[in-house]
Amino acid sequence: MSEIISLENILWTIAVFSTVLYVLKLLVFMLVGGDIEVDADFDSITEVETSFTFLSVQSVLAFLMGFGWCGISAMIQFKLPWVITMFIAFIAGMLCMFVSAYLMFSIKKLNKKVIIELKELEGKEGKAYTTFEPKSGGQIEINLNNKLTILNAESLSDEKIEAFSQIKVEKVENNIVYIVKI
Repeated sequence: MSEIISLENILWTIAVFSTVLYVLKLLVFMLVGGDIEVDADFDSITEVETSFTFLSVQSVLAFLMGFGWCGISAMIQFKLPWVITMFIAFIAGMLCMFVSAYLMFSIKKLNKKVIIELKELEGKEGKAYTTFEPKSGGQIEINLNNKLTILNAESLSDEKIEAFSQIKVEKVENNIVYIVKI
Protein backbone atom coordinates (compact mmCIF):
# COMPACT_ATOMS: atom_id res chain seq x y z
CA MET A 1 0.00 0.00 0.00
CA SER A 2 2.85 2.43 0.76
CA GLU A 3 4.15 1.86 -2.77
CA ILE A 4 0.89 3.21 -4.20
CA ILE A 5 0.87 6.30 -1.94
CA SER A 6 4.38 7.57 -2.46
CA LEU A 7 5.49 11.18 -2.84
CA GLU A 8 6.39 10.49 -6.46
CA ASN A 9 2.89 9.19 -7.24
CA ILE A 10 1.29 12.15 -5.50
CA LEU A 11 3.42 14.60 -7.48
CA TRP A 12 2.62 12.78 -10.75
CA THR A 13 -1.10 12.92 -9.96
CA ILE A 14 -0.99 16.63 -9.11
CA ALA A 15 1.09 17.46 -12.20
CA VAL A 16 -0.98 15.49 -14.72
CA PHE A 17 -4.39 16.38 -13.26
CA SER A 18 -3.65 20.11 -13.03
CA THR A 19 -2.09 20.20 -16.51
CA VAL A 20 -5.15 18.53 -18.05
CA LEU A 21 -7.49 20.97 -16.27
CA TYR A 22 -5.31 23.95 -17.23
CA VAL A 23 -5.30 22.95 -20.91
CA LEU A 24 -9.08 22.35 -20.85
CA LYS A 25 -9.68 25.76 -19.26
CA LEU A 26 -7.40 27.38 -21.84
CA LEU A 27 -9.23 25.65 -24.71
CA VAL A 28 -12.63 26.71 -23.39
CA PHE A 29 -11.37 30.30 -23.06
CA MET A 30 -10.05 30.32 -26.61
CA LEU A 31 -13.14 28.69 -28.13
CA VAL A 32 -15.90 30.37 -26.13
CA GLY A 33 -14.77 33.42 -24.20
CA GLY A 34 -11.93 34.91 -26.16
CA ASP A 35 -13.57 37.48 -28.44
CA ILE A 36 -13.10 41.12 -27.48
CA GLU A 37 -14.71 44.05 -29.23
CA VAL A 38 -13.09 47.49 -29.11
CA ASP A 39 -14.85 50.66 -30.26
CA ALA A 40 -12.82 53.87 -30.36
CA ASP A 41 -14.86 57.04 -29.91
CA PHE A 42 -13.52 60.17 -28.25
CA ASP A 43 -16.98 61.39 -27.16
CA SER A 44 -17.60 58.41 -24.94
CA ILE A 45 -16.88 57.08 -21.49
CA THR A 46 -14.69 54.01 -21.40
CA GLU A 47 -14.18 51.41 -18.75
CA VAL A 48 -11.32 48.98 -18.29
CA GLU A 49 -12.30 45.67 -16.73
CA THR A 50 -9.60 44.53 -14.30
CA SER A 51 -11.59 42.12 -12.20
CA PHE A 52 -9.09 39.26 -12.43
CA THR A 53 -8.27 38.15 -8.91
CA PHE A 54 -5.00 36.66 -7.76
CA LEU A 55 -6.62 33.51 -6.35
CA SER A 56 -8.49 32.35 -9.42
CA VAL A 57 -8.89 28.87 -10.86
CA GLN A 58 -6.28 29.76 -13.47
CA SER A 59 -3.63 30.80 -10.95
CA VAL A 60 -4.30 27.86 -8.61
CA LEU A 61 -3.96 25.44 -11.52
CA ALA A 62 -0.72 27.17 -12.54
CA PHE A 63 0.56 26.72 -8.96
CA LEU A 64 -0.33 23.01 -8.97
CA MET A 65 1.30 22.48 -12.38
CA GLY A 66 4.51 24.19 -11.31
CA PHE A 67 4.46 22.37 -7.97
CA GLY A 68 3.89 18.95 -9.53
CA TRP A 69 6.28 19.12 -12.46
CA CYS A 70 9.15 20.78 -10.57
CA GLY A 71 8.64 18.39 -7.65
CA ILE A 72 8.90 15.43 -10.01
CA SER A 73 12.03 16.92 -11.62
CA ALA A 74 13.69 17.58 -8.26
CA MET A 75 12.88 14.10 -6.99
CA ILE A 76 13.62 11.96 -10.08
CA GLN A 77 16.19 13.93 -12.06
CA PHE A 78 18.20 15.47 -9.22
CA LYS A 79 17.45 12.78 -6.57
CA LEU A 80 16.94 15.39 -3.86
CA PRO A 81 15.52 14.55 -0.40
CA TRP A 82 11.77 15.04 0.04
CA VAL A 83 12.13 18.20 2.19
CA ILE A 84 14.20 20.00 -0.44
CA THR A 85 11.95 18.62 -3.17
CA MET A 86 8.85 20.06 -1.48
CA PHE A 87 10.59 23.42 -0.94
CA ILE A 88 11.63 23.67 -4.59
CA ALA A 89 8.17 22.53 -5.73
CA PHE A 90 6.49 25.15 -3.55
CA ILE A 91 8.74 27.98 -4.79
CA ALA A 92 8.24 26.91 -8.43
CA GLY A 93 4.46 26.67 -7.89
CA MET A 94 4.34 30.17 -6.42
CA LEU A 95 6.41 31.51 -9.31
CA CYS A 96 4.03 29.91 -11.83
CA MET A 97 1.07 31.32 -9.92
CA PHE A 98 2.48 34.88 -9.94
CA VAL A 99 3.37 34.69 -13.63
CA SER A 100 -0.09 33.38 -14.54
CA ALA A 101 -1.85 36.04 -12.45
CA TYR A 102 0.33 38.80 -13.92
CA LEU A 103 -0.31 37.68 -17.50
CA MET A 104 -4.06 37.36 -17.01
CA PHE A 105 -4.22 40.75 -15.27
CA SER A 106 -2.29 42.30 -18.17
CA ILE A 107 -4.61 40.69 -20.73
CA LYS A 108 -7.72 41.90 -18.88
CA LYS A 109 -6.40 45.48 -18.91
CA LEU A 110 -6.40 45.36 -22.72
CA ASN A 111 -10.18 44.86 -22.79
CA LYS A 112 -11.66 48.29 -23.49
CA LYS A 113 -15.44 48.49 -23.43
CA VAL A 114 -17.42 51.54 -24.52
CA ILE A 115 -20.36 52.21 -22.24
CA ILE A 116 -22.25 55.14 -23.75
CA GLU A 117 -21.78 58.33 -25.74
CA LEU A 118 -22.12 61.47 -23.62
CA LYS A 119 -24.74 63.01 -25.94
CA GLU A 120 -27.10 60.14 -25.03
CA LEU A 121 -27.16 61.38 -21.41
CA GLU A 122 -29.29 64.43 -22.25
CA GLY A 123 -32.66 64.21 -20.50
CA LYS A 124 -31.70 61.33 -18.20
CA GLU A 125 -32.34 61.56 -14.48
CA GLY A 126 -30.09 60.55 -11.61
CA LYS A 127 -28.80 61.70 -8.24
CA ALA A 128 -26.16 64.16 -7.15
CA TYR A 129 -23.32 62.07 -5.74
CA THR A 130 -21.65 65.08 -4.14
CA THR A 131 -22.98 68.46 -3.06
CA PHE A 132 -22.94 71.05 -5.84
CA GLU A 133 -22.50 74.69 -4.89
CA PRO A 134 -24.27 77.12 -7.26
CA LYS A 135 -22.73 76.94 -10.76
CA SER A 136 -19.98 74.54 -9.66
CA GLY A 137 -18.74 71.04 -10.39
CA GLY A 138 -19.17 67.71 -8.67
CA GLN A 139 -20.20 64.15 -9.37
CA ILE A 140 -23.50 62.53 -10.27
CA GLU A 141 -24.86 59.00 -10.04
CA ILE A 142 -26.78 57.90 -13.12
CA ASN A 143 -28.11 54.56 -14.36
CA LEU A 144 -26.63 53.69 -17.76
CA ASN A 145 -27.41 50.37 -19.43
CA ASN A 146 -28.67 48.97 -16.10
CA LYS A 147 -25.38 49.91 -14.42
CA LEU A 148 -24.99 52.65 -11.82
CA THR A 149 -22.24 55.00 -13.01
CA ILE A 150 -20.57 57.98 -11.38
CA LEU A 151 -19.67 60.90 -13.66
CA ASN A 152 -18.20 64.38 -13.30
CA ALA A 153 -20.73 67.12 -13.97
CA GLU A 154 -21.32 70.87 -13.76
CA SER A 155 -24.37 72.51 -12.20
CA LEU A 156 -26.37 75.07 -14.20
CA SER A 157 -28.47 75.89 -11.14
CA ASP A 158 -28.17 79.11 -9.09
CA GLU A 159 -29.06 77.15 -5.96
CA LYS A 160 -27.11 74.57 -3.98
CA ILE A 161 -27.79 70.93 -4.92
CA GLU A 162 -27.40 68.64 -1.91
CA ALA A 163 -25.81 65.20 -2.26
CA PHE A 164 -28.31 62.47 -3.25
CA SER A 165 -30.85 65.00 -4.55
CA GLN A 166 -32.63 64.15 -7.79
CA ILE A 167 -31.00 65.76 -10.84
CA LYS A 168 -31.53 65.82 -14.59
CA VAL A 169 -28.88 66.07 -17.30
CA GLU A 170 -29.82 69.28 -19.11
CA LYS A 171 -27.19 69.23 -21.85
CA VAL A 172 -23.77 67.94 -22.89
CA GLU A 173 -21.33 70.37 -24.52
CA ASN A 174 -17.63 69.85 -25.20
CA ASN A 175 -17.71 66.55 -23.26
CA ILE A 176 -18.99 68.32 -20.14
CA VAL A 177 -22.23 67.11 -18.53
CA TYR A 178 -24.47 69.96 -17.26
CA ILE A 179 -27.18 69.20 -14.72
CA VAL A 180 -30.14 70.88 -13.03
CA LYS A 181 -32.02 70.01 -9.84
CA ILE A 182 -35.42 68.38 -10.30
